[in-house]
Amino acid sequence: MESSETPTPDQPESTNPGPAQHSRLVRYARPALIAGAVVAVVCLVLLVIIFLLDSFNATVYSVGGKNISDATEEARQIRDLYLGARVGGIVVLIVSVVAAAAAAAVLVRAQRKAGDDDADGGEDLGFDDLAGR
Repeated sequence: MESSETPTPDQPESTNPGPAQHSRLVRYARPALIAGAVVAVVCLVLLVIIFLLDSFNATVYSVGGKNISDATEEARQIRDLYLGARVGGIVVLIVSVVAAAAAAAVLVRAQRKAGDDDADGGEDLGFDDLAGR
């Protein structure tokens, strides 16, 4: 029997794609995982900075004997100063965490589907082989 890329009528077509044939979803899962994780970390840092700035503004406002919880227009403006950035940061954080989790799930599913036949990607080498002895 000859080995060819296209199946002959008496050879059934393989239903299990080889390792070189990845779906588009798996191809973009690793960059999506990396991007989601980086964006999540940046959003967390942004939210910490916003929290510190908000606390600083409340402390400076309270030094004059005023209370940030007052119903005055000035206290409300200080409380709402970073509201847009805070809400935007939380929304982007949630979206990036969901994207990273979905990408991780796709990668784990593809890895499990591939099986344990060649999980490490090559032959086993001993210390002597690696050291060149």
